[in-house]
Amino acid sequence: MTDKIFVGRRKTSTARVILRNGNGKVIINDREFENYFPQLLSREDILSPLKLTNTLGSYDVIVNVQGGGITGQAEAIRLGISRALVEINPEYRNVLKSAGFLRRDPRMVERKKYGRPKARKRFQFSKR
Repeated sequence: MTDKIFVGRRKTSTARVILRNGNGKVIINDREFENYFPQLLSREDILSPLKLTNTLGSYDVIVNVQGGGITGQAEAIRLGISRALVEINPEYRNVLKSAGFLRRDPRMVERKKYGRPKARKRFQFSKR
């Protein structure tokens, strides 16, 4: 069986996720899960689709993620894992969808405009 790659995105982060039958090992960019994400909140966010579907110890997760920061990468991985789980078993779709894990969060940083110091901030107005 060939491994299928599932893509998850958030802000400027892109995660390519592969789910294989295994014992629950998570590898991110050829590094251990705990070393790549030292914050417990990020690790729980990534594993939440597996916990929700009661498949935490049954799949190995291999991830290649790039761009963005810690939160964006964690949420991109979460979306990729959720999409992979739905492909494996379509019955997980309702559970993951109700938790909001199948929705791609479209919020991005607004670009800086010319004539302004930031996206919406303006220089101080002087009447005289």
